[in-house]
Amino acid sequence: MPTGVALRDVREQLFEAAERVLLRDGPNALTSRAVTAEAGCAKGVLHRHFADFDAFLADLVLDRIARVEAQAAALRGSAGTGTVAGNLTGALTDLFGSVAVAIVSLVIFRDELRARLRRTTPTGIPLVTEAASMIASYLAAERELGRVAADADVDTLAATLIGSGHLLFADRSGAPPEADAVCKVVTTVIAGVLR
Repeated sequence: MPTGVALRDVREQLFEAAERVLLRDGPNALTSRAVTAEAGCAKGVLHRHFADFDAFLADLVLDRIARVEAQAAALRGSAGTGTVAGNLTGALTDLFGSVAVAIVSLVIFRDELRARLRRTTPTGIPLVTEAASMIASYLAAERELGRVAADADVDTLAATLIGSGHLLFADRSGAPPEADAVCKVVTTVIAGVLR
């Protein structure tokens, strides 16, 4: 591997390389050697920036959680525009069409990673928990605007949408689901609360 080559934004390059390995080969194949080979750098680069591989993985997950939080702000901002089903379909597609499904598998697969993430995300499955909060927050905003029933249980609806969305996108070997399939699930789940 090359050494002495300056890398721009090392963390992000390593994160992107890890995502490519995850998406292509799954959590079993994700090693420090696989990440650095994918990034085209020496293995020592990763260890200069992170205490160990699980620290790297924890930072990767936390970085992706921050992206979900940014997506949550945009989704809340869309309340009152478009359709509720359309907004939710787009949010689930953006969320699960990315590397999120593979990261959930990684968190479940690696005990040490889960233990590290418990320090900042004490309950639920990291990334999935934040995604459910994103959906619940959006539904609450729509409830305040009167587009969702006042008595709607937004937390249960959010968990149902996240679980259903995860199931739709979980098969990494096939093509992602069509937008119509995602919309059908969303429409079915929220049908009883739309106004």
